[in-house]
Amino acid sequence: MLSKKTKYGLKALTYIAKKEGDAPVQISEISKSENIPQKFLESIMLTLRKSGFLGSKKGKHGGYYLRQEPSDILMTDVMRVLEGPIAMVPCVSLNYYEKCDDCPDEHQCSVHKLMIQVRDSTLKVFRNTSLADLSSS
Repeated sequence: MLSKKTKYGLKALTYIAKKEGDAPVQISEISKSENIPQKFLESIMLTLRKSGFLGSKKGKHGGYYLRQEPSDILMTDVMRVLEGPIAMVPCVSLNYYEKCDDCPDEHQCSVHKLMIQVRDSTLKVFRNTSLADLSSS
């Protein structure tokens, strides 16, 4: 299940991407518009800034802005930053692989085979979806 952190992060990024012009967007505006608790949103925005998706400007007209074009921000990258591994089990993860303790041979494991299909299908959707796709509706 998608965490609230990821859901709110996607909503905030989409909100910023939909804004006209280059002016930074204040957290309070995003919080109010998207119904996201402001303190929680501050933490999420900091994570997105540290990972390079957002820039920030201090001061009266400060706020957050995208550091890349929305079409260059892929959901695979956003999901990994906010949610962690995309794979549902560690033995099929491309970036966070770990052998399962309870599995003597993952090549014979029915769960492993199923989860590879789930991972590949999920990755296909995330790789083919950018922030521009989310913000164009």
